[in-house]
Amino acid sequence: MRLSDNVFLVTGGASGLGEATATAIVGAGGRVVIADLPSSDGKIVAERLGSAAAFVPADITDEDSLREAFTLSASHGQLRGVVHCAGRGGDRLRILDRQGAAAPLQSFRDVLEINLIGTYNVLRLGAEQIAQAEPVDTESGERGAIVLTASVAAFDGQIGQTSYTASKAAIHGITLVAARDLASVGIRVNTIAPGTFDTPMLARLRSDIRDGLAASVPFPKRLGNPDDYAQMALTLLQNPYVNGETIRLDGAIRMAPR
Repeated sequence: MRLSDNVFLVTGGASGLGEATATAIVGAGGRVVIADLPSSDGKIVAERLGSAAAFVPADITDEDSLREAFTLSASHGQLRGVVHCAGRGGDRLRILDRQGAAAPLQSFRDVLEINLIGTYNVLRLGAEQIAQAEPVDTESGERGAIVLTASVAAFDGQIGQTSYTASKAAIHGITLVAARDLASVGIRVNTIAPGTFDTPMLARLRSDIRDGLAASVPFPKRLGNPDDYAQMALTLLQNPYVNGETIRLDGAIRMAPR
């Protein structure tokens, strides 16, 4: 599927991986709708990207808010793709604390609400919007593509990442099922599982911790750049034969237990 002259919605597009992806789509000649929280810098990012970009406030966990964002995206043209970058980090809680008390259940629920329920909300409403389009390829019947975001924690979860790993492993599990399900309407679904990326979340860490994380990557020995993610996202939007895949984007890192 070509990017030029087509419309794509990017959740979490106001910063980090989402901002890099929105920028790359516009750079490739596409139009982008940035969906992010009302309190985000989404409007500023859209203004920076110019007339090919627009900002719509949305909360991925709220059905009405997200549906309105997808409805507003239609005013910019027929939606052809979604890149879902919005999410949150984990709570870093062990199952039992040092006194042997169980971790609070609400914390686990909160992480799943954003990372898993939010992802499914984006997947279903994005698919509904894309399915209304005529095929971009009459031979294959492809109408569009959806890219989700998991994490290497889906496979190598560390101690304290129970809730985060559960949410990201579930996204990996959804991917093939969604690709098979949406094949009937010509929508491809793939997932990117990033490793340690230089995002606003990691920016809060001390420089020595960041350096240690970079050194633990086999090759290249650096943190991932948001542009690395954006390049992969655009490839998954464009390549018509990649479907149902979760792709680790991690420099061959395998996370240690802690």
